[in-house]
Amino acid sequence: MGVQRQIARAASLLHALAVVCALCWALSARFVQGQSQTGQLTVDASLQNARKIPDKMFGIFFEEINHAGAGGLWAELVSNRGFEAGGPNTPSNIDPWLIIGDESSIIVGTDRTSCFAHNPIALRMEVLCDSKRTNACPSGGVGVYNPGYWGMNIEKGKVYKVSMHIRSSDAVSLTVSLTSSDGRQKLAAHTITGSKKSFAKWTKIEFSLKSRQNNTNSRLQFTTSKSGVIWLDQVSVMPLDTYMGHGFRKDLSLMLANLKPQFLKFPGGNYAMGNHLRNAFRWSETVGPWEERPGHFNDAWGYWTDDGLGFFEFLQLAEDLGASPVWVVNDGASLNEEVSTATIASLVKDVVDGIEFARGGPKTPWGSVRAAMGHPEPFKLDYVSIGNQECWMLYYRGNYQKFYSAIKAAYPEVNIISSCDRSTISPSNPADLYDVRVYTSSSNMFSRTSMFDNTPRSAPKAIVSEYAVTGNDAGKGTLVAALAEAAFLIGLERNSDVVEMASCAPLFVNDNDRRRHRLQLVAALWMPKLLDATLLQGFEWRCPSPYHHSDLRLRSTGCVCHHFAECYRQKPLPKNKGGKFREQSCGSQHLCGGAGKRNQDVWIETDSSNIQQST
Repeated sequence: MGVQRQIARAASLLHALAVVCALCWALSARFVQGQSQTGQLTVDASLQNARKIPDKMFGIFFEEINHAGAGGLWAELVSNRGFEAGGPNTPSNIDPWLIIGDESSIIVGTDRTSCFAHNPIALRMEVLCDSKRTNACPSGGVGVYNPGYWGMNIEKGKVYKVSMHIRSSDAVSLTVSLTSSDGRQKLAAHTITGSKKSFAKWTKIEFSLKSRQNNTNSRLQFTTSKSGVIWLDQVSVMPLDTYMGHGFRKDLSLMLANLKPQFLKFPGGNYAMGNHLRNAFRWSETVGPWEERPGHFNDAWGYWTDDGLGFFEFLQLAEDLGASPVWVVNDGASLNEEVSTATIASLVKDVVDGIEFARGGPKTPWGSVRAAMGHPEPFKLDYVSIGNQECWMLYYRGNYQKFYSAIKAAYPEVNIISSCDRSTISPSNPADLYDVRVYTSSSNMFSRTSMFDNTPRSAPKAIVSEYAVTGNDAGKGTLVAALAEAAFLIGLERNSDVVEMASCAPLFVNDNDRRRHRLQLVAALWMPKLLDATLLQGFEWRCPSPYHHSDLRLRSTGCVCHHFAECYRQKPLPKNKGGKFREQSCGSQHLCGGAGKRNQDVWIETDSSNIQQST
């Protein structure tokens, strides 16, 4: 909490400094080349000349990239908890699970004996050694362990909920423990015992482990010194103190909450598409009990996801943050495939069903599934984004119209976002909003402050759903990148009559996985981001500079912009220049943005509830 207070204090000081600097510039900018001048600063606070920044102007965009969710925001500590990551053919790769003991004492593999139809793979441990025979097990026993995502951060005094399914052909004495990375330091342990009949069928076991020590590079291990065959499946370790009890890491979630985002766009861009449709995000396979979710390979970014962080959890996170959910749906396109308009109907129905899951009553077919998950009240899903900028693809426009018509017929109040640019939108190709992305260098980002200055002021408005400074000058969050992005956001505020929403992307990056494959053409580091999450061994976090400017900008959502006029009069001109006074009236600069050029509009951000109509 001390770190968070320091961050908040620093942000407040930065905001105050920006205001002071802007006022100083406004009052002193005319004193150039040694010429003395008089100046006057006039603020028009009348509401008739004000413009309200949209209520949902600034939000956040989450993508499952660089282990932002799995091993990041989602608090699950076990990686590949269902043993499905190795594929459906057995025996399969069980990575990152590893074996304790050698082949003379234990044989570990996978088979298709799980009790879950959608997750048929289970782990099979055949223990050959025993404590009472000549082939004695080594001290501490044999078994398997899971290091989580680059090591589990286990904290002293914290309680962790362990959930697992077990089956055995023999009597069981299995110790489940949290240990140091080498297994020598035992942080917490629980022993499962039972007769031959106790676990003859698959049995779910849940218990809690309270750690006696801190260890930032821990592992979960299962050990036994009793011969026999034991099957394990759907092994989970979650801290009890997650954000609002909904499974999200509390520290990272509090950082998001402090931003006060007005919307949450999810589950991603390329992640929603997949490199191939078989690996696209399928919302219906990510709801219901965690154990019954099949998971899928995130081929866009190269790792397995158990889908504990699914459609329901994204909606729940948005609600917990007080943000409007913005769902990016797969429109029948991946990076390498595309469903034709003639055969798109089933995918259209799937999206309409997803909206029913979110918005439907508890007695509707899909609303009842949500209610069974503990949320009988509908989620307020008001925005659906069709695809991930596939306007250039052959079938996008035809498919888009199918999605648009079906969604509007069932839910006319839902706002639909097009992946096409503004020039393509018309009465025959309608949209409530259109999507814009800006990824560029710092220097070019500065120039984008005027990007919307000449945009026609008629509907539809834009959602700048992804923007970021990228490249060598971005690093892991630099001052120049933060200033460039802040300047860009000021341009969006100034044009908030044609820009409805904006969010930085991507939201989180795990320092252990900074890979980026942009459109499969370039492999490079994914540079900037709003938050650097789960750094080092998954226990530290830090805020690069873009987090702080985003914190300031997000606070302006719903504010009222007021005209800021600055007038000045120079000394009399020399006689050879006419000998007259020259009077100039300069419009305002954006107060939060610093100097800028003359003859541009300037605005002051204020809380409309505190404005009196006066000049």
